[in-house]
Amino acid sequence: MLKSKKSKMLALLVTLAVAGSVFAGCGSKSTSGTASGKKVIKVNIGADPKTIDPGLNNSVEGAKVICNAFEGLTNLDKDDKPIPGVAEKWEISKDGLTYTFHLRKDAKWSDGKPVTAKDFEYAWKRAADPNTASEYAYQIYYVKNAENYNKKKATADEVGVKATDDQTLVVTLEGPTLYFLSLTAFPTYAPVRKDIVEKNPKDWANKAETYISNGPFVMKEYKPKDSLNFEKNPNYWNAKEVKLDRIEFKTLENESSYFAAFKSGQLDMLDKPPAQETPNLLKDGTAVAYPYLGTYYYNLNVSPNAENVNAEAAKVLKDVRVRKALTYAIDRTALVEKVTKSGEKPATSFVPSAASDSNGGKFKNKEYYPATADVAQAKKLLAEAGYPDGQGFPKLEILYNTMQGHQNVAQAVQDMWKKNLGIDVQLRNVERKVHLTELNKRNYQIARDGWIADYNDPMTFIDQFTTGNEQNHPGYANAEFDKLIKAAKAEADATKRVALMHQAEDTIMNDMPFIPLYEYTEVVCMNKKLKNVHVSPLGFFYFRDADLEK
Repeated sequence: MLKSKKSKMLALLVTLAVAGSVFAGCGSKSTSGTASGKKVIKVNIGADPKTIDPGLNNSVEGAKVICNAFEGLTNLDKDDKPIPGVAEKWEISKDGLTYTFHLRKDAKWSDGKPVTAKDFEYAWKRAADPNTASEYAYQIYYVKNAENYNKKKATADEVGVKATDDQTLVVTLEGPTLYFLSLTAFPTYAPVRKDIVEKNPKDWANKAETYISNGPFVMKEYKPKDSLNFEKNPNYWNAKEVKLDRIEFKTLENESSYFAAFKSGQLDMLDKPPAQETPNLLKDGTAVAYPYLGTYYYNLNVSPNAENVNAEAAKVLKDVRVRKALTYAIDRTALVEKVTKSGEKPATSFVPSAASDSNGGKFKNKEYYPATADVAQAKKLLAEAGYPDGQGFPKLEILYNTMQGHQNVAQAVQDMWKKNLGIDVQLRNVERKVHLTELNKRNYQIARDGWIADYNDPMTFIDQFTTGNEQNHPGYANAEFDKLIKAAKAEADATKRVALMHQAEDTIMNDMPFIPLYEYTEVVCMNKKLKNVHVSPLGFFYFRDADLEK
């Protein structure tokens, strides 16, 4: 017992030393706060973003930076409803297909140049351009001919977004889209400057001098694997209402390190505290659990590339009976109660239970499998696939990005599959940038993933799995599923649209190219002096209205 305590004390000292080294340039006391007369905060985003280019980003950590550096046609208020952003007003045609946005004349870029409608037209067409290779290109597909342009069936001039003058943007949609105004607040729809991007297309977003933005904060320093430092943008049209002077976005991935930094006052805000600490943090008010519209899941590589990664694994994972056996063998209730411990809900579908439908109500999810393991059904399916009690089954690998929480989940699933199915699984962890690259290349067998809603509608969860979609990490392809998604997007009748989305989810959950594990909660630790931060259920932190009390 004495040896155990001694080891824990040594581990704590090492953790504190690591945390201290991360902020070594700050001195013995944090520079957060108002002592210097400046309102400075340090916020951990959990990883160094692969990119903070609005047209290329596909990660939550990148979006947390982008949504504070850029502003779209609309903003989201504290209730996540669209409000005027760069567009001060707009009109919508009776058929819901044409939006005319009127930009405010005082909107400026961080270098003082005016923000124009042409900046939005350029940014949207750039995201849809096949040469850009944006993983979020499909998000622009709501705009007429954007998908055809991305698939080289139309020209840029045929895409339904036109700047008729500097202050007027006319957008024509493929079909009525009830949540389109919310979409225009999403990072992919943010404006970017053509002269800036095309002068240095690969690196413009990596340097403070070229990261020209139009939001409340502007980049001052980018220190890879350390921090992205922003200051109040004096050219922002509503700068007089921005109260913070500086935000330092820290990129610590190790939970023990960033939690120690928070406890010592070197961080003002973080999410995902260590699982073992979370119950007490929530109980004493140090942490708050915010609504979070997202699903944590494992991808199963069913793409043609799976053969190149591991032929044996590809063979077994192509069998839907195997994929379902793996799903039924997981006890999700035990996972959230004994492993994650942050108020998560077992996921028995892919679309989260909190998702709204087109009629303003809940989507009314189905339970495609029980929250607890159905070991008998799992064993039956595996035996039918030719592997009774796991005999002859090849060793699989789970890929996950560095973070203790992901490791804990992977180890728990590894144990469940061994105990319930008799199969062996090895684990491989990599840093976040490598993880994203491996997902994009489909260079894995089984891989951790998570999807946070881009807007509150089931479509944001299911349309990513259409054939050829860059976000379709399992490499899933089903023509009937594609047809249902296309029909739902074109359906103006809300009730019929919901029915089509349910059919689409039925189809993909029957094919099971992924294994949903749980519905997220957003557990956030925050300096009690930090006020009016908007913690969005879409996974973003908005500091536009935030303040730091003296």
